[in-house]
Amino acid sequence: MPTVEKNNIISTEYSEIMQKSYIDYAMSVIISRALPDVRDGLKPVQRRILYDMDELGIHWNGQYRKCARIVGDTMGKYHPHGDASIYDALVVLSQDFKKGRKLIDGHGNFGSIEGDGAAAMRYTEARLDKFTEEAFLADLDKDVVDFMPNFDETEKEPVVLPVQVPNFLINGSEGIAVGMATSTPTHNIREVIEAEKAYIKNPDISLSKLMEYLPGPDFPTGGIIINRDELPEIYETGMGKIKLRGKVEVEELKGGKTNLVITEIPYTMMGAGIPKFMTDVAALVESKKATDIVDISNQSSKEGIRIVLELKRGADVEYIKSMLFKKTKLEDSFGVNMLAVRDGRPETLSLKGVLEAHTAFLYELNTRKYTKLLQTETEKKEVQEGLIKAVDCIDLIIEILRGSKSRSDCVDCLVNGNTDNIKFRSLASKENAALLKFTERQANAILDMRLYRLIGLEIAQLEKEYAETLARIERYTGILNDREVMKKTIIRDLDKFLKDYGTERKTAIENAEAAVFEEKPVEEMDVVFLMDRFGYARTIDIATYERNTESLEQENKYIFTVKNTGRICIFTADGKLHTLKCLDLPLGKLRDKGVPIDNVSNYNSSLETAIYVAPMESLTGSKLLFVTKFSMSKLVDGSEFDIQKRSVAATNLNEGDEVLSITPVDDTMRQVLFRTNGGVFLRFALEEIPEKKKGAVGVRGMKLADKDYLTEVYFMNFADERTIEFNGHEMPMTHIKTTHRDMKGTKVRL
Repeated sequence: MPTVEKNNIISTEYSEIMQKSYIDYAMSVIISRALPDVRDGLKPVQRRILYDMDELGIHWNGQYRKCARIVGDTMGKYHPHGDASIYDALVVLSQDFKKGRKLIDGHGNFGSIEGDGAAAMRYTEARLDKFTEEAFLADLDKDVVDFMPNFDETEKEPVVLPVQVPNFLINGSEGIAVGMATSTPTHNIREVIEAEKAYIKNPDISLSKLMEYLPGPDFPTGGIIINRDELPEIYETGMGKIKLRGKVEVEELKGGKTNLVITEIPYTMMGAGIPKFMTDVAALVESKKATDIVDISNQSSKEGIRIVLELKRGADVEYIKSMLFKKTKLEDSFGVNMLAVRDGRPETLSLKGVLEAHTAFLYELNTRKYTKLLQTETEKKEVQEGLIKAVDCIDLIIEILRGSKSRSDCVDCLVNGNTDNIKFRSLASKENAALLKFTERQANAILDMRLYRLIGLEIAQLEKEYAETLARIERYTGILNDREVMKKTIIRDLDKFLKDYGTERKTAIENAEAAVFEEKPVEEMDVVFLMDRFGYARTIDIATYERNTESLEQENKYIFTVKNTGRICIFTADGKLHTLKCLDLPLGKLRDKGVPIDNVSNYNSSLETAIYVAPMESLTGSKLLFVTKFSMSKLVDGSEFDIQKRSVAATNLNEGDEVLSITPVDDTMRQVLFRTNGGVFLRFALEEIPEKKKGAVGVRGMKLADKDYLTEVYFMNFADERTIEFNGHEMPMTHIKTTHRDMKGTKVRL
């Protein structure tokens, strides 16, 4: 606990302050930013945008207003955060392809289903949607919700909007808080209202009965839900995965050709997922896995999604569809976590829990609404009774008015019968005035009454209005005193929204078997791997290579024969091994450029240097000699590198060291010759280098002088007559005397 010391210095544990501060921050993000309230289904920024637009008078039947004005006003009054986040929230509220029911009517470029962003807020305009005004903001003037001070206590804002439909289900919600996230799918407004009506009529209704009205989510992008049998558990727990598929139609063309046309996409594929799908299909074609696909084109427009895949004549349509479902996002899953703020706390809610919370909110809204209306009508009744009573003694009232010196004297007479300060024409008038007993509200209404109200027709209208007021008071009292009557009132209001805004379901729900896709086995064959000095790699058939051997050897750094089903190993100077499938490389023609090796492996050409590239099959049964810059040496069995991982450590290195050479050893290699940067040579028998595991550092091959390091490694027989270039001269390798490993070597001067 904090302790107070001298000089008013407060000492406390730093960890306690950090813990409290982080908890405060986390709760602020959870409650005040990221999660929606289950009552109105809105996050604070969304609620503030809608309320601000209502306050600015930007109504559905009025003019559009610049979004920059809306964002600025919202930020200045209610939401002290970045303007970009406010505008992003406004844009989403206006996109009918993201929301079950859009809440803002946007005018201008508000983005597209294909991932195009909205125009800047200075260009776009918006106004409230009619549905929003009727279902979200209609009763704000009837004291139905509490208001709280804004961030600087200069304005008041609603704690929650009086939303009369379960918006949390209709529009869903996505948000990431601290340590928790919400992900609620959108639903059909007609089905949601029908489900809530069923719950209101019978709060003990079972989940299975509720799902007869609301069978599952309804996404604005359509598509197909394929795991219907799993939905009850998702709605029971509020968590789970919904499996989605796009809708694929088959178009038969002339000449026996066929097109696959995607007319609806999974909700998760919206936006950047569409170009990603196009790229994935193109990759399947390039890798020869989808050879029956001739072309793919996106013909989508404002009328809807239309992605066309042209197929070869006689193509296996079902096989291609299964491939698309398995290999692309055309089949995907939507993670459900129906997390919302309920009673000030985050809670994962079931379907019934959501309806229960919103129904309780509706009862509260209607209780406060009709209490306010009853109060208003009761006050109106009091005034009307006073005016009707005043008509019967209007001459006396006029005499009081003429004899009064001030309004207060007149009110005092009408309310209390005090005639002391009023002059009357007769004693009888004074005695009658003393008998008047109007209420203060009635007295003020009488004084404010205009003379035209004394016309006969106006008096009749006043009596008619009084009768209507009495009828309304009786109705409001009945609603407040009888829960069954209130229940019918709520259902009647829901029926109105159902009639005016109900729409047909877009997403189909079914139980579909998982797509069965078995890749057709690739015909195994030998190909030639080519990789140039810029890191572009490809494969070509052997016949093409043999016809163009000379030119290909001049253009490429690495060339070897490999099985098209095999793997290729890339050893780097920093001791890593990256592998890639040969099938990931394009089997190209002679003049094709190939693809960057970085794109098909974990190798990064900007950070790493390739030391040795070879087919994995060639390593089995061989020994690899590793030599580093600081002369650490070892032999490693090639079978240790027969791996399926994309990247592993190929060797262990001392600090600052790097791999200089990796060479497969054969029987012709009897001796090894090291050469340093300082011109020192060491020749010794290869058998002196021990065999180690790939995780070992190795042994020192040569004692190096300070700041010297190896630059070359040569191999030779005992009497090898080959020469090497050194300082501009040809030097026979036998010029170096044979010694032993871990010696200083011989300094050569030519």
